[in-house]
Amino acid sequence: MKARKKYGIKSMNYLWGGMILVGVIYAAFTGNINAVTNQALASAKEAISLCITMAGAMAFWVGIMRIAEHQGILEKTAQKMNPILNFLFPSVPKSSPARSDIASNIVANVLGLGWAATPAGLSAMKQLKKLDARTGYATDAMCDFLILNISSLQLIPVNIIAYRTEYGAVNPVAVVGPAILATCVSTGAAILFIKLRHLLSSSR
Repeated sequence: MKARKKYGIKSMNYLWGGMILVGVIYAAFTGNINAVTNQALASAKEAISLCITMAGAMAFWVGIMRIAEHQGILEKTAQKMNPILNFLFPSVPKSSPARSDIASNIVANVLGLGWAATPAGLSAMKQLKKLDARTGYATDAMCDFLILNISSLQLIPVNIIAYRTEYGAVNPVAVVGPAILATCVSTGAAILFIKLRHLLSSSR
C-alpha cells in the first residue's frame, strides 16, 4: 500500500514537473518567457491573498462547528438523523461512534463547510474500518460513505461564495440556487447507486 502511494506521488510530481518544463520551453522558443515570469509572480501573489481570505472563512466556520460540538448540538443532530443513517448505513451498529462522525460530516457538507467536514469524515472512516477485521480492504459502509461524501449535498456553498467574493463577483450568492439543484441531483444519484449496489449484492 505504501509503495503504491509513493509511486502515485512520484507520478504526479513527474506529471506536473513535465507540464511546467514544457510550458517554460515553449515560452522561451516563442519569445514569451517574460510573460511567464510576470504571470508566475502575479499568480503567487494572488494565491497568498486567496489563502488569507479562505483561512478567515475556514477559521470562522470551523469554530462554529467546534462550538456546536461542545454544546452537544452535533450529538443531538446525529440522534435526529438516526432514521437517515439506518437507511443509508444499515450495516453500521447503532452503538458505533462512526454514526456520530458520519452525521457531523453530512451536516458540515450540507452547510458547505468542507474544511469542517474533513476531520469528521476521516474519523468516520477509521471507525468504520474497526467494524471489519480484514486489513487492506474497504468495507461496504466505507465505500457507501465515500460515495455519499463525494456527492456532497450543499445548501450553502460557502467555499464558492468566498471565492466569488474574493474575485469581485457582483452577486456572490447567486450560485446558491444552482448549487442546491446540482448537489441534490448528485446526492440522489449517489443514494440510488448505493441502494442498487446493495440490492445486487444481496441477490447474488
